[in-house]
Amino acid sequence: MTRITHLPDRGVIEIAGPDRVVFLQGLVSNDVAAVTTEQAVWAALLTPQGKYLADFFILAAGERLLLDCERAQAADLARRLSRFRLRAQVTAQDLSADLHVHVAWDGPSPPASASVIAQSPDPRLQAAGTRILSTALLATNADSSEWDQHRLRLGLPDGSRDLESEKSVLLEAGFDELSGVSWTKGCYMGQELTARTKYRGLIKRRLFPVTITGPAPPPGTVIMQAGRDVGTMRSSRGSMGLALLRIDSLKGDFACGETSLKPARPAWMKLPGAEDVSPRL
Repeated sequence: MTRITHLPDRGVIEIAGPDRVVFLQGLVSNDVAAVTTEQAVWAALLTPQGKYLADFFILAAGERLLLDCERAQAADLARRLSRFRLRAQVTAQDLSADLHVHVAWDGPSPPASASVIAQSPDPRLQAAGTRILSTALLATNADSSEWDQHRLRLGLPDGSRDLESEKSVLLEAGFDELSGVSWTKGCYMGQELTARTKYRGLIKRRLFPVTITGPAPPPGTVIMQAGRDVGTMRSSRGSMGLALLRIDSLKGDFACGETSLKPARPAWMKLPGAEDVSPRL
């Protein structure tokens, strides 16, 4: 049976105007021209140095693009995007008070209703379900904590809970394998570092799903292995979490305060030279 829940921590930014696609195309990591009413894209806004600022799903709704983003970031992100307008005929507006974000998973997409204005399969993984934007709250049969556990099992990052602003690199969080970066669309802000990181193989750490034995460590807690700092804890829910770990440390045991962690490699994750270091989910 399809599970559906409202995500109260998500907001929506409207990008409108005749230059909306070209405007975003020069700013974000993915190909905005690929967005249709049937297919969203997942993308990130980076600093000029290629470090993470925010990520979002881009959905099409008539003559506008809607950014499904973190609600706490929405107002600031809309203002930040507006500063790049220059002469572009485009507006950026926070509509989080008027629109609601839902997600459906573990079954077929729910039928459209009058209040649904945009809907798309999650562009990262089929198992991640469907993103839904609506003008009214929909009937639900699950809560957001159940969705959180589902996305942790899949190894999917959740914005600033798992990436650090002006510090994280997209490829550490799986943006390559999860279709969050276009390598063919041309220039965007932060592209140079992102491309160099990929083609020179500079990634030393990755976000891994971890099974937690003991109390869940707070985000940012240092993870140790044989007396060496090998990573940090990120988001968690119950016995599941995500941790940023050194790739060369995956064969040992991990300690995080009073807690032990066991990492697993998601089936979607490409880890050249380390295929057998951790079990697949």
